[in-house]
Amino acid sequence: MPRTPSRIMTVAAAQMGPIARDESRQAVVARLIDMLRQAKDRGADLVVYPELCLTTFFPRWMMEDQDEVDSWFERTMPNPAVNPLFEAARESEVGFCLGYAELAQEDGGTRRFNTAILVDKAGRVALKYRKVHLPGHAEPQEGRKFQHLEKRYFEPGNLGFPVRRVMDANMGLCICNDRRWPETYRVMGLQDVEMVLCGYNTPTDHVQDPAINRLSDFHNHLSMQAGAYQNATWVVGVAKGGVEEGSEMITHSAIFAPSGEIVAQAATMEDEVVTFACDLEMGRKYKETIFNFAAHREPDAYRLIVERKGAEPPAA
Repeated sequence: MPRTPSRIMTVAAAQMGPIARDESRQAVVARLIDMLRQAKDRGADLVVYPELCLTTFFPRWMMEDQDEVDSWFERTMPNPAVNPLFEAARESEVGFCLGYAELAQEDGGTRRFNTAILVDKAGRVALKYRKVHLPGHAEPQEGRKFQHLEKRYFEPGNLGFPVRRVMDANMGLCICNDRRWPETYRVMGLQDVEMVLCGYNTPTDHVQDPAINRLSDFHNHLSMQAGAYQNATWVVGVAKGGVEEGSEMITHSAIFAPSGEIVAQAATMEDEVVTFACDLEMGRKYKETIFNFAAHREPDAYRLIVERKGAEPPAA
């Protein structure tokens, strides 16, 4: 059987080190542009930035002043602070994926989402995603040095898990905690996704259990490797990490092949660009054999997945 011709997209995982609380959007964007230019020099078609990559990870703090909370959000995208990144990307003919806090005027009110966009090589927003699986709490927890208040500051995303044809590839997005949930990948897998882009900001103490916290790096990679393999897709996982405002966050940004293998990985806890030439046809053989959904899936056996939210014990 003749081999399917390769279809290469060179992807750059643009890991970020810490962003200080008082660091301006303009200073952060300058860092993003510098990494985009590094990626361009390596032949990248696409640069993937982390979750909430324009600001520090503000959900670590309890804030009661709504104006203070909203200062971390973007009301338009692009906006004057971010325009230089869009312009640099257009000039370089490189696409990018950007995570940020979005303040939207929708349905007659103000709504707040943890959002990511995919921008094509012409500088057009081609795909938007809003984080579905919000971790943490809505109220501050006693005994925590740093809070995890995403449920307070954001609402769950309302766009589902869309897949779009962008830059000649079936592309999907997810954000941070989404990567831990198999439904994230499977919904996109059922849309023949070829590459999933995932930015994250993950504190090492989010569970408050040392035995689990020490496995943070392992669980981070495990979830994305499983999602890549079980849905025959590339996955690009990109961190903002290091010690940010005293909070330690994981890094180890990586690119995962449809085989589940890690093919490229960051080595530092700072701004770092990791690139790999991804063959978008690599997942095809898996989709035609082991994970041929049309031939092997049995949806009638899975109904509990959408009929029930929480776990319930079996009847006595």
